[in-house]
Amino acid sequence: MRDVAELVSQREIVLLSFPFSDLQTSKVRPAVVLSNDSYNRRSEDFVAVPLTSNLRYREYAVLITREGLETGKLIVDSKAKVDRVFSVSQGLVRMSIGRLKKDLYEQIINTFLELVNDSP
Repeated sequence: MRDVAELVSQREIVLLSFPFSDLQTSKVRPAVVLSNDSYNRRSEDFVAVPLTSNLRYREYAVLITREGLETGKLIVDSKAKVDRVFSVSQGLVRMSIGRLKKDLYEQIINTFLELVNDSP
């Protein structure tokens, strides 16, 4: 488990322990941290989007490959599911596996803005 004092940072890809509905078992899944570092320091939670290794077409998804990482390593190419934004406790973070480059992070944010803004 990750040290409790170690906070998540924006653009970080983390592995999270997601509890199932029975709250007895969990599954480890990757996610990208969206919330800014100031928020992450003040809150027990952070805002993120999940990653999936299913690369089939999906509206409001952004492809993430090894080339899109500033640091770390992805085992497989993945997609950020931008339409699945969630808030989660920093205590559920198992480990960091990398950090997105700024331009890829901005692509995720722009995709989110497309999702929430009114159509012309």
